[in-house]
Amino acid sequence: MIFSPIERLLAFRYIRARRAEGFISVVAWFSLAGITLGVATLIIVMSVMNGFRAELIGRILGLNGHLGVSSVEGGIKDYNKLALRLSEMPTIIAATPQIEGQVMVNANNQARGAVVRGVSWSDLAVRKPLWESLDENAIAAFRDDGALLIGETMAFTFRLKLGDTITLLSPKGRVTAFGTVPLRRSFKVGGIFKVGMHEYDSSFIFMPLDVAQLFFDTGDIVSGFEVYSSAPLKITAVSNIIKSQLGAKYRVFDWQERNASFLNALKVERNVMFLILTLIILVAAFNIVSSMIMLVRSKNADIAVLRSLGASSSLIMRVFLITGASIGAVGTLAGSLLGLIFCWQIDNIKSGIESLSGAELFSAEIYYLSKLPAVVDPFEVSMVVVMALVLSFIASLYPAWRAAHVAPAEVLRYE
Repeated sequence: MIFSPIERLLAFRYIRARRAEGFISVVAWFSLAGITLGVATLIIVMSVMNGFRAELIGRILGLNGHLGVSSVEGGIKDYNKLALRLSEMPTIIAATPQIEGQVMVNANNQARGAVVRGVSWSDLAVRKPLWESLDENAIAAFRDDGALLIGETMAFTFRLKLGDTITLLSPKGRVTAFGTVPLRRSFKVGGIFKVGMHEYDSSFIFMPLDVAQLFFDTGDIVSGFEVYSSAPLKITAVSNIIKSQLGAKYRVFDWQERNASFLNALKVERNVMFLILTLIILVAAFNIVSSMIMLVRSKNADIAVLRSLGASSSLIMRVFLITGASIGAVGTLAGSLLGLIFCWQIDNIKSGIESLSGAELFSAEIYYLSKLPAVVDPFEVSMVVVMALVLSFIASLYPAWRAAHVAPAEVLRYE
């Protein structure tokens, strides 16, 4: 053992302050509370940011794919052959051709912009967030009747329900003798999806591929491919393989390139939040220093007696190291448990606070998510725990050193 039984006995006795040392005990309790809250807050915030990132990326990739392929010359004509060619490449799960265009949506005397994606009904299954939110009737209407799939938020905004009609106006017009006439057509709402991301639920429309080709007047071509891989975290290597096989005729871009600014913003925000919240633990460590210095001063007589009885300066130093480090260890353990429990019940806690306050804490329009996620990273939790323990140990070094250098003769002279 690093510490002897007598050292642990003295350290734990000093932690339990007597009535005359009540103020020291209060400062120690505040130090413990500071470590606890700092560790818990850091674990909670980092877990929520991990969950936020994972949810957003999962929903983005669920609809957009891991890779995008487009032609540098415009549309892609022999898209069925290219889809087969892409599907045969390593790690590729699916390659779905699509047409994408912007439209103006009109319904119930309201109008707003939206994005239309024309896809085959069989390619909906690879978009799991979308597929899982649809029932059999919606898929049948999309497949057989050429009906549209719209998001739940869009349906609420336009006061639409299944079977209603919406009018789409394309900016790409048809040239006539009287000028360019915008393409305008009415469609039936066949299904309403909810992927849990406000941007998609409010402004995306899915249309059968053949209907989209007719509506946008593109002929038998598509604007590009959404490619899904079994190795999304190694997508750069997969992208390089596809680029080398397709050649310069096609442009290939992965999900990291497509969302580079968004991912960089999340990374910077995450690092800054970690640094700021670490200061809470640092402040609590300074409280340990102050409480330990006061404890050493109040125990000067005890230290002098121990030194007179033959206790070494290293023994005295280890006693006060145990005292200070114990405060940090207990606070770190309590903070870790509190943070993990909070992350486990975070959505219920959020709902409870909202019901009590009557205010919405995390608006879907702002945060893009319909619920508050939390993903606990064991490595991050371990890093926070180790950092808190190290700071607590460092904070105990100077008071312990002061205790070890108390001069017994000087103290006992006035006793």
